[in-house]
Amino acid sequence: MDEAALNKLLAKQAITEALYKYCRAMDRMDNDLGKSVFHADAPADYGGMYQGTGHGFIEYVYGAHAGMLLHQHQLGNVLITVEGDRAASESYVTVTFRRKDETGAIVGMRSCGRYIDRWERRSGRWAISNRLYLHLFDETHPVAESQFPSTGTRDRDDPSYKILG
Repeated sequence: MDEAALNKLLAKQAITEALYKYCRAMDRMDNDLGKSVFHADAPADYGGMYQGTGHGFIEYVYGAHAGMLLHQHQLGNVLITVEGDRAASESYVTVTFRRKDETGAIVGMRSCGRYIDRWERRSGRWAISNRLYLHLFDETHPVAESQFPSTGTRDRDDPSYKILG
């Protein structure tokens, strides 16, 4: 493998890990980790949900997630192209939520869409320089109590931080 191919592969791996860190940040409600995925000046367009910067979105979504019982973000179909210190990616996202409605009943929500991201490597660090979220659909429905209690936490006390840092 030549050096150019190796550098592209390393860039794709760094971007993939940043995408996964974004999901981890959302689910652990880790604002600092979430902001690290975006350059400070990166615009973020989430359609009717949010318009602003990536850092602003992290703050916004923290407030929305605080009212949820649970949430889980998952990515798939990740495609990445790299040209020097710039890259682009498309990744499909599915977010599953649990919340209580006004009567106290548990409601399940699922939202699906795609992230279209532009990336830049600045000072050796890959981060999103522009995000466009394309919403596909969402659904809401009543759900029964979980058969087993939820484990883990939505903060840095989660056991994963002891293992992964």
